[in-house]
Amino acid sequence: MNESPTLALARQLIQRPSVTPLDGDCQQIMRERLERLGFECESLRFDDVDNLWAVRGSQGPLFVFAGHTDVVPVGSESDWSHPPFAAEVDGDYLHGRGAADMKGSLAAMITACEAALTGPEAGLFETLRLGFLITSDEEGIAKHGTRRVMETLNQRGEKIDYCLVGEPSSDKRLGDTIRIGRRGSLSAKLKVKGVQGHVAYPQLAVNPIHKAMPALAQLSAENWDAGNEAFPPTTLQISNIAAGTGANNVIPPVCEVDFNFRFSTESCHEDLKSRAQAIFAANGLNFDIDWHLSGEPFLTQPGLLRDAITRTIREHTGLDTDQSTAGGTSDGRFIAPSGAEVVELGPRNATIHQVDECVAIADIEKLSELYAGVIHFIAKKFATQLSG
Repeated sequence: MNESPTLALARQLIQRPSVTPLDGDCQQIMRERLERLGFECESLRFDDVDNLWAVRGSQGPLFVFAGHTDVVPVGSESDWSHPPFAAEVDGDYLHGRGAADMKGSLAAMITACEAALTGPEAGLFETLRLGFLITSDEEGIAKHGTRRVMETLNQRGEKIDYCLVGEPSSDKRLGDTIRIGRRGSLSAKLKVKGVQGHVAYPQLAVNPIHKAMPALAQLSAENWDAGNEAFPPTTLQISNIAAGTGANNVIPPVCEVDFNFRFSTESCHEDLKSRAQAIFAANGLNFDIDWHLSGEPFLTQPGLLRDAITRTIREHTGLDTDQSTAGGTSDGRFIAPSGAEVVELGPRNATIHQVDECVAIADIEKLSELYAGVIHFIAKKFATQLSG
């Protein structure tokens, strides 16, 4: 099979099992390619997580490709039509865990830089530094990956100006959707405390399930905000309710509830906490609650990066891309607070985290062209300013 450079590299990466937090030496493969292009590469290992930080150039703003080598578990391999780490090509598709999320994007980033830095306009990159921020802790708790790398860079005074994250953003066609921001994520573990007793003598007990239900109904019906032009309204979802001793004649002592906010820039996490706890108090609950903030919402305003990406997509695909903030969280939430412009562009997300994950070969090859086009656009912008 006559493979393109992007397909060959994507297959090589997929064939390295790298379930979070494992990297499977994927970053070493990338590092070797980047060092041949003149990148100075640094391995940053925090706890059990491998991270790669690479920079090329010494002057001009810093444009960084960001992504992750870790993948989610495959489940039962017998459910897969193709072995999940075989990276098999079947017709027009490349199959395997990480094909779409996001080893196809990583391969496209590398080959885009190889094409740009060895092509006829390589001189443009004398006024634009290029970088890579790659982690193996995006699909997990995200504690020792991009978060820690950004803390390290901030301590050093190293600043990222533009960041393109390779998360699978596209819907029906490559490039039809980019992410210009993400909602915040705030989770809670609520413990409603009652008094255990016999169901035949409810006057001698306090049923925490009965106490919790009206409060949870009010919680789920609350309008938290109306959203704005960039973000839909904040939502709350109850994801788990657990109670009971295993016997049907015992009133349980505790009811535990998990819920999550996905919130817009119209709300702050402290306000959401206060409002939720006020509902519990107003309903007379005896409760404890533990909160976990996964990330604040962020939005990249119109600027050079959004312009470069939308223009490049239009030039190469003819699409006017949808600029969205939908979906879950990404590592962009750790990069945006530094002041960097952050946008996500990647392949279709139809099969991510699923059995038989796959990506269209033509899409990752075109994605390499898009990535190269974006960095050319920005490099040319600064080269023109310098010469002018």
